[in-house]
Amino acid sequence: MDHFMREMITSLGGVDQAVCEFIRITDQSTPDAVFYRDCPELKTQSRTASGTPVFVQLLGGDPLRLAEHARSAVRLGAAGVDLNFGCPAKTVNRHDGGATLLLYPERMEKIVRAVRDAVPEHVPVTAKIRLGFSDPATCIESAQAVERGGATWLTVHCRTKIDMYKPPAFWTWIPEIKKHVALPIIANGDIFTPEDLHACAKVTGCTQFMIGRAALIDPFIFRRVRGLEVDPSWDAVLNLVRTFFDRTCEGVSPNFAQARTKQWLRELCKGRHAEAKVLFDEIKVLRDPQRLRATLRQGLAVTGGGRF
Repeated sequence: MDHFMREMITSLGGVDQAVCEFIRITDQSTPDAVFYRDCPELKTQSRTASGTPVFVQLLGGDPLRLAEHARSAVRLGAAGVDLNFGCPAKTVNRHDGGATLLLYPERMEKIVRAVRDAVPEHVPVTAKIRLGFSDPATCIESAQAVERGGATWLTVHCRTKIDMYKPPAFWTWIPEIKKHVALPIIANGDIFTPEDLHACAKVTGCTQFMIGRAALIDPFIFRRVRGLEVDPSWDAVLNLVRTFFDRTCEGVSPNFAQARTKQWLRELCKGRHAEAKVLFDEIKVLRDPQRLRATLRQGLAVTGGGRF
C-alpha cells in the first residue's frame, strides 16, 4: 500500500499502525531519498496526517546490510522496523528475499538479532512470516527463530509461499505456534469482513490483526470491524477514488496516478459495489489521464446500465 493510499485509508479511522511498502536491501547502500520516497511519513514523525504510526519495512537476506539500513531508517525517524519474511513473489525470492528465508530459520534469527541490536531498545523490531515455504509445519521453527532474535511481535500470514493468496488461510496454525513461543502474534489472511475477523479471533485467540488486500477491496473495512458508522453508498467510495487520483497526480504524475487508480478499481470490483465493475470497464481502456479525471468526475450508475 503506497503513501497516498495509506494517507486516505488511515484518515477514515480504525487503523492502529501501518507499514510502508518494502524497501529492498541489496549490497548497495540505499540513499535517504529512497526511504523518503517509500515512506514520506518519515518527514512527519513517522505518522500519517491522521496520526497513525508507520513502520519502515525492509526486505533482504544479509543481516549486516539489513542492520545498517535499519539504523538509517531510525536515524530518519522511523517509529519501528518491520522485516519481511513473507513476500511470495518469484523475483523477490530469487534474489534472497521474502518467503525464501523461511527455508533457513537460522538466517532469520541472525537477521532479527542483527536489526534488534542495531537500533535503540525502545524502537520496535517486528517480523512477518508465512506458515512456511511449502510445508506449513515449519511455521513453528520460523516463529521460534524470530523470537530468539528478539522481535517485538510477529505477524503470521496463514498460508505457505506455495499457496500464494489461494483461499483458505489456515488460521488453525496460530494456536500451534502459540504453544511454542511467548511472542505476541498478529493474525493475517482472509479477513475481509467483521464476520471474518470474529471467526479468526475465535480460532486463533488473537486480539490483534493485520489487514492488507481487504482494505483495497473495501476501504471502510477498519471502521466496519470496529463497529463504527460507515456510509455504505457507492458515492462514498467514488469520492475516495477521486481523491486518490488527484493526490497521486499532484504527488507523482498523472500517468502514475492513472495506472494506480486502474489497479485499485480492479480490486474494488471484488467488493460490494457493482458500480466499480461498470466504472473499471470504462476506464481500463483509457490512455489519457485527463479523460480518466473527467470520467471520475462525471461518475457512473448501474441503474439502466448507463452514465448519468
